Amino acid sequence: MAAAKKEERKNRVLSIQSHVVSGYVGNKAAVFPLQLLGFDVDIINSVHFSNHTGYPRGWEGDVLDGSKLLKLVDGLERNGLLSDDIDVFDPGYIGHILTAVVTVVQKLKALNSRCRYVCDPVLGDGNPGTFYVPIELVDIYRQHVLPMADVITPNQFETEQLTGISIQTIKDAQHACGVLHNIGVPLVLITSITFPEDYCGGQNDNLKNPPANSIAMFASLRNCTVGDGNDCADEQYILYTPLISGQYTGTGDICAALFLAWTADMQDDSYYLGDALEKLAGKIGSTSFCTTSRPRR
Repeated sequence: MAAAKKEERKNRVLSIQSHVVSGYVGNKAAVFPLQLLGFDVDIINSVHFSNHTGYPRGWEGDVLDGSKLLKLVDGLERNGLLSDDIDVFDPGYIGHILTAVVTVVQKLKALNSRCRYVCDPVLGDGNPGTFYVPIELVDIYRQHVLPMADVITPNQFETEQLTGISIQTIKDAQHACGVLHNIGVPLVLITSITFPEDYCGGQNDNLKNPPANSIAMFASLRNCTVGDGNDCADEQYILYTPLISGQYTGTGDICAALFLAWTADMQDDSYYLGDALEKLAGKIGSTSFCTTSRPRR
C-alpha cells in the first residue's frame, strides 16, 4: 500500500525565493510554471517587496530573517509536512538567510535521501558586472552550499565568481563546469553565456562558431561509475538562441524552475538532458519575445 501511494503522489517542491506585489520575479515567476507541470509547491517568501529592487525609486517591504525561516520549517516538521513527499528543493534570492537555508537543506536530506537540492546561486549579473549580494557570500556558497547541491543554475557572471574562471571560450565553460563538478555538484546549467564578438571557436573546441547575436546555454552532467578508480565522464551540451534586446527580470527564476521540472526524473541518464535544454531554451526565448511584444503598463 505504501509503495502504491508513493507512485501516485505528485512531486513536491519547497521553494524559498523572493515575492513582489508587482511584477514577476522569484516565487511569482517560478511557482506557476511548476504547478502547470504537475508539481505541488510549498512556498516560503524570503522577502515581501512592493516591486523588484531594480526600480529607480526603490522599494518597500519586509525581509525574512534566518530564525523566522527555521521556525516556519519547524512548524512544517511538527505537523508531518516534511516527510519524504518533498523530493526537490528550489532556493532563489536567499543571500541574507543563506546559513539558515543550509540548515534546512541538511534537514530535508536527512529526512529524504532522494531530496534534490536545486541551487540558483543568485550573486549578480555580468551586465554591468555587479553583485546583488555581499561578495563574502561567494565563499559561503563554495564551502557550504555547493557541496550539498545536486543541481545549480548560475549565469555566466555567477559561474565566473564561483570558479575564478573567466568564460571567454567553450573550453572555459567546460573547465568551469569541471571545477563545479569537482566541488560535488553533479548537474550544472550555465543559464546564459555571451561570448566575445571576435570569438571564432578554436581547433580544440570541436564545435561550430557561435552564431552572430546569440546567447548560449551550457549544461554539464557528471556520470561516475563506482569501482576501481571511480571513473567519471561529463556529458555536455551547448545550445545557442537569438539574443533578444532588452533587460529582463525573472527569467533566471523561470529558467531554474523549468530545469528543475524537466530533470526531476532524469537521475543519471544524460539522454534527457539535451531534450530538457532544448525545451528550456524554447520556453525562455518565447517568454522573452512575448514580453517585448506586450505594451508597457
